[in-house]
Amino acid sequence: MPVVIDQMSEEPIYRQIGSQVIEDIATGELSVGDPLPSVRSLARDLGVNLHTVNKAYAVLRDEGYVIMRGRSGAFVANTGGASSRRFSAEQNQLMARELLRLAVAYRARGGLESGFVEEAARQARIAFLAGEPSGKGDGTNER
Repeated sequence: MPVVIDQMSEEPIYRQIGSQVIEDIATGELSVGDPLPSVRSLARDLGVNLHTVNKAYAVLRDEGYVIMRGRSGAFVANTGGASSRRFSAEQNQLMARELLRLAVAYRARGGLESGFVEEAARQARIAFLAGEPSGKGDGTNER
């Protein structure tokens, strides 16, 4: 599971880690039950504080993407099971708020609704094609 950190990004490192794990799950690079690297090893490999990786894993756990098994580590959760249903309403609200935040930011920069919707649809196509045999879309989401 290669993780690449952009030190120049405004996005916090723990979010960059989490986003890449979520992308790997979405594209099938990570499957249910797959282990994630240990907090210590990933922190060492990335050259970041282990608390940063721990926070990324905690957020992923709270969002239902991974499960923690004590000293065994973090594993990809079964997002289609009964336990994930309790997250779905919360996650839909979180995603809706994030979409609203992005739409407001787009509008504040002078963008029009039609442009935002078009770009959102393009990015959704890329995300949903990512797991298809044809590849990851147009390459704008590559690491």
